[in-house]
Amino acid sequence: MNLWTVQTLVPLPVLVPLFAAGLALALHRHERAQRFISVAALSVAVAAAAGLVVAAHDGPVVNDLGGWAAPVGVNLVADPLAALMLLISSIMLLCVLLYSMAQGIADGDGRTVPAARGAEELRRTLQAQDADADESGRRDVLPVAIFHPTFLILAAGVADAFLAGDLFNLYVGFEILLAASYVLLTLGGTSERIRAGSVYVVVALLSSIVFLLAVGLVYAATGTVNMAQLAERLPDIDPGVRLGIQTMLLLAFGIKAAIFPLSAWLPDSYPTAPAPVTAVFAGLLTKVGVYAILRTQTMLFPHDEKLEAVLLVLALATMLVGILGAVAQDDVKRLLSFTLVSHIGYMIFGVALATEASTAAAIFYVVHHITVQTALFLVVGLIERRAGTTSLERLGGLATMAPGLAVLFFVPAMNLAGIPPLSGFLGKVGLLEAGVVDGSVLAWILVVGSVVTSLLTLYAVIRAWNKAFWQPCPDERSLPARAPIPLGMIGPTAALVAVGVSLTVLAGPLWKYAERAAVMVMDGSTYVEAVFPDGAPRGTGESNEVQDETEGSTP
Repeated sequence: MNLWTVQTLVPLPVLVPLFAAGLALALHRHERAQRFISVAALSVAVAAAAGLVVAAHDGPVVNDLGGWAAPVGVNLVADPLAALMLLISSIMLLCVLLYSMAQGIADGDGRTVPAARGAEELRRTLQAQDADADESGRRDVLPVAIFHPTFLILAAGVADAFLAGDLFNLYVGFEILLAASYVLLTLGGTSERIRAGSVYVVVALLSSIVFLLAVGLVYAATGTVNMAQLAERLPDIDPGVRLGIQTMLLLAFGIKAAIFPLSAWLPDSYPTAPAPVTAVFAGLLTKVGVYAILRTQTMLFPHDEKLEAVLLVLALATMLVGILGAVAQDDVKRLLSFTLVSHIGYMIFGVALATEASTAAAIFYVVHHITVQTALFLVVGLIERRAGTTSLERLGGLATMAPGLAVLFFVPAMNLAGIPPLSGFLGKVGLLEAGVVDGSVLAWILVVGSVVTSLLTLYAVIRAWNKAFWQPCPDERSLPARAPIPLGMIGPTAALVAVGVSLTVLAGPLWKYAERAAVMVMDGSTYVEAVFPDGAPRGTGESNEVQDETEGSTP
C-alpha cells in the first residue's frame, strides 16, 4: 500500500460507522436493511483496522482531516498501540452485533430486541410493543429501531478515542461514547435500567466535566491540546501546574476505567443492561479509559515517580477489592462485573511500573481481557436465555442440558483466571516479571497481590462453574420459562471464544507487536516526528510570540 492509501484508511473506522448510523436511522422501518448496513460498516472497520495494524508496524500513520496540518487542524494518528486496540475492538463489536441480530430475529418480527431477564420479560416487552400499534394496525416507531444507529455511533466513538491526536478530540470521542452508551443501557425502558442508566450518566458526566476542565487548563498552560506538541511543551511548564493537570486527567480517566475507589458505580450499572450491551460495556468501555491513561502517562507525563507510586497503590486496591466483591456474589453477571473491576488493576499495574516490559505486558493483557470478558458476558446471555436466570442459587444441571454451553463458559473462564498456557497466564507472567525486575517494595507487594487476585479469580469462576453446570438442577417449577438458544447467537460467541484461544496460539507475534507498541509509546519521539515531520512548534502561547519578536529585532 502506498502512503496515500494507508492515510485514507485512518479515518474509515470513524467515518464509516457514523455515515452508516445516519443511513440506518433513516431506514428505521426496514430491519433487514439496518442489519445489512451495520454488518457492512463494522466489517469495513475491521478490514481498515487490520490494514492499519500492518501499516503502523514501522511507525505511526497520520491523517490530517480536511488537509489542515497539526496543530491548526485535527489529526488522527494510528500508531501500533492505537491500531491494535482498534482491531480487537472492531472484531469484538462485530461479533456482538451478530449475536444481537440473531437474538432479535429469534425473538420475533426480525427485531433486534436484546433481552435481559429471560423469556417472560421478552414476552411482556413484545406485548407492550404490540399494544403501541396505531389504528391502522401498523406499529409506531419502536425504541429498538434505534439500536443499530446507536451501536454504530458507539463504534465510531470508540475508534475516535483510539485514534485521537489531541486531547479535545479524545474528549469528543468519550462524549460520543457517553451518549450512545446511555441509550443502549436504558434500551427497553424498564425502571431498573433507567435507575442504573441514571447513575451511569451522572458518573460519566462528572468525569467528562473533570476532563474538560483539564483540557482547558492544558490549553491555558501550553497554548495547545495536540498531544505531539504537548509532549514537547509540558516539560517546560511549572511543575505544580503540570502535576495538577496530570492529577485531573488521571481522575477523569480513572472514573471511566473504574479504578478503585472510583469503581462503585460499575457493578450496579452493567448487569441491568441487555446481554449484548453488557458485553460491549464490560469488554470495551473501561479499556478506553485504560488506553487514555496509558497514552497520557507514557507520552505526556513520563517517569513521574510520585504519581506512579499512587497508581501502584490504586492498582493493588482495585485488584483486591474487586475480586473480594466477586467472591461474595451469587449472580453470574454481578460476579463478572466485579472481576472486570479487579482485572483493571493488572493493566494499571503495568502502566504504573512505566517500563517497556511492563507496558508491553499491559497492552497484551488489555487485548486479552477485551476478548475474554466480552465472550464471558455473551455466554452468560446464553445461560440466561437457556435457564431463564443468572442466579447461582437457581441454576444447575446445565452441563447435562447444554454441554456445548458448558465448554463455551469453561474456556474463557479459565483464561480469565490465568490457567497456563492460556493468554491470561502469559499476560500475568509478563506483568509479574516486570514487577520483579523493578524490585521496589511496592512492586513486590503488587506481585503478591496479583498472585492472590489470580487465585481468587480461579476460585470465583470455578464456584460459578460448579453451581451453574454441576450442582443438581433446582425445582423446575421455580424457574422462569425457558427459551431455546439460536445457532446465530452461539456462532458469534464461539467465534469470540476462538479469538481468545488464538491469542494463546499467536502469543509470540502478538507479544512482539505489543513490545513494538510499547517502545513507540514510551519513546514518544516517533509519534512527534510523524505528526510534525518538520519539527514540533515549541513555546507556550504569548511568550513564544514575544520571544520571536525579540529575536527578530536583535541586530
